[in-house]
Amino acid sequence: MSASRYALSLLLLAAALPAEEGDYVIAGGIQWDTDDAFAVSLLADREIVERGWLSLILARNRVDVEQTSSLNTTYAELGFDRHFEPVGLRVAAAYWGDNDILDSIDGRASLYWRNDGRRLALNVEYRDFEFDLPAGRFLPGREFRFDATGIGASAGFDLGTDADLFLSGIAYDYSVNLRLDGNRGLLRLLNVSRLSLINSLVDYRVSAGVGMDRGLSRWQLDLSAWRGAVDQSDTRSLTLSFTTPLAARSDIELGLGYDDSELYGDAVFLSAFVYFYGGS
Repeated sequence: MSASRYALSLLLLAAALPAEEGDYVIAGGIQWDTDDAFAVSLLADREIVERGWLSLILARNRVDVEQTSSLNTTYAELGFDRHFEPVGLRVAAAYWGDNDILDSIDGRASLYWRNDGRRLALNVEYRDFEFDLPAGRFLPGREFRFDATGIGASAGFDLGTDADLFLSGIAYDYSVNLRLDGNRGLLRLLNVSRLSLINSLVDYRVSAGVGMDRGLSRWQLDLSAWRGAVDQSDTRSLTLSFTTPLAARSDIELGLGYDDSELYGDAVFLSAFVYFYGGS
């Protein structure tokens, strides 16, 4: 699929454009789970105008399918966030997937309000999927397209001076019925891990989190749940993370989580991210 190569080239070219001097954040991290899935991510944010940030995210996932094979998934996103105090707007374009099986070109927009320890946002997402259905014994392989529109909202509230609460949710409407029977091929999209391709096809996703600051460090507990659009399976996830300074301009974040999934069973996952801050 040429769309994947084009999207990745466009994102990298835009991120390399010259920018005004300003603050920036660079981060990198890894995630691993007990289903032998592995992910590595890179993030860069730079202030290119006053209260205007350009961001780039690159990620690569590997999921072991059998003892002799694995599936690699790429994610790339370019976004721009402008805060006008108290209202702001963020827009982003992204590519996601494996161009031999299932991938998508995504567009996102978020209109938000932030003031006095309160944060509210309306989020809209459009995803254009391309799926290569593998050939069966009696049927040739074929390719088909479908799309999904997601509408959601998020809110955050400070709970005093050292704690905060976050809530979010989004629901998707698909252009085709993805609830396929066992003789169709979509459930073969590697339902072995939280990082599998099939976990991007959800009917809805909801989450809630609470964070507590302790000096320069932070603890955060997140609960999330989602329902698969293909087989209507439910997954519930719990994550505990701890962030603390490494040096004057760097932090490390460590995460430990647990999934209870009807799709791929129970799984424990670990993550580690390092953040570097620069600018004025």
